[in-house]
Amino acid sequence: MNTKLLADAAERAGWTGVQAALGILIVDLAGIDLWWAAPIGLVLASAKGWVAGRLVGRAGTASTLPAAKDPATPPNLTFPA
Repeated sequence: MNTKLLADAAERAGWTGVQAALGILIVDLAGIDLWWAAPIGLVLASAKGWVAGRLVGRAGTASTLPAAKDPATPPNLTFPA
C-alpha cells in the first residue's frame, strides 16, 4: 500500500481519537451531559483544520502532514523539452 495513504490514514485516525478524547475530557471537567462531547469534538476538528491549513500542513488542506507526505500534494511532473 502507498506510504502516503498510510500516513494519511494514521493522521486522520490519530486526530479523530484526540478530538474525541478531548471532547469527553472537556465534558467531564465542565460537569455537563455527555452528549455535548460530539459537538465539542466537531468544533475541535474544525479548529484543527483551520490551524493546519494555515500554519502546519499544505495550504488549502486540513492535513498536518508535511507536503512531501500528504496525498493531496500533486506529484511533481516533469515533461521532456
